[in-house]
Amino acid sequence: MSPTVTADALDSAGIRNAVNACLEDFLAVKARNADAECLPAEVSRTLHDFLSAGGKRIRPVLCVAGWHAGGGDQTPPPVLQVAASLEMFHAFALIHDDVMDNSATRRGKPCVHRALTALHQAERGRVEADRLGASAAILIGDAALTWADELVHTAGLTPVQLAAVLPLVDIMRSEVMYGQYLDITATGRPTGDIGRAMRIVRYKTAKYTVERPLHIGAALAGSPRSVRDALSGYALPLGEAFQLRDDLLGVFGTPARTGKSRLDDLREGKHTALVALALCHADPRQQDTLRALLGKPDLSEHEGDRLRHLFVDTGARDAVELMIEDRRGQALRSLETAAFPPAVAATLRHLLTVKM
Repeated sequence: MSPTVTADALDSAGIRNAVNACLEDFLAVKARNADAECLPAEVSRTLHDFLSAGGKRIRPVLCVAGWHAGGGDQTPPPVLQVAASLEMFHAFALIHDDVMDNSATRRGKPCVHRALTALHQAERGRVEADRLGASAAILIGDAALTWADELVHTAGLTPVQLAAVLPLVDIMRSEVMYGQYLDITATGRPTGDIGRAMRIVRYKTAKYTVERPLHIGAALAGSPRSVRDALSGYALPLGEAFQLRDDLLGVFGTPARTGKSRLDDLREGKHTALVALALCHADPRQQDTLRALLGKPDLSEHEGDRLRHLFVDTGARDAVELMIEDRRGQALRSLETAAFPPAVAATLRHLLTVKM
């Protein structure tokens, strides 16, 4: 049984520990069942290793915060299990995202498809092992998606809770798929279209990472629509700030902190607000350099530095920093007018003070 989390403090570490325990128990059962049926326990064990490798568990924490914002008392095991399902769904999204982006590392370790390639490479050629690694990772991601559903449906929710939560889960999943689709179809064709870049931010991250987890928790508590609207006023600008910061870290961050190469987004030619603003404000010569280097698959460290200098020289980096601060301000103002319980307000306010 997962431990409960009391309502007086909204202990984020306690929530994370409870969610981790739920996921550990769930995957241990999957591994035992697979062994008993002579099925590949590698699926559940790979997911276990992936989930154990790190992650802030921000979606489960926000789900629990939404529960308390909606009037929920303490945090019963069914709510924690739904919160855990969000982390399982996130594993699906990340594993598939890494395959689509052909990323090498995630959280400082090889991505799932790269780890599976290495596992099978001794008995297969490199090309075949690469294809197998990608295919197996897709299937393991599919398992995470399926098991995210199972976690919700076996959480012991009441019929009323299920009826309130399932439409929000469906909406969240559709939104993140649209965000991912916008992302991959814009990748490799960067333009000065800041509107499209911000649509990607909103649907790929802001709604999925912050708004919908809060909504799902509030729906479990039977909250009125006004509570969800107040949560959205906080969630959307904060979620956009998170993604804008992530885009900056993807280019200017250090691999030791981000766990990923700072050349990946540049080599793919990701259509981010940073790139769009640089193209908007670049002179013709700078635009030529940006278009020649963005999306270059074998971009060198030296060429990456040239792009970073252009992002600074065009004012794009500073502009994104201002956008982040503006959105943090919007989120803070929404908290000042919302009638959330003190522990919820403190938890949400703390997210605004965390260094992005």
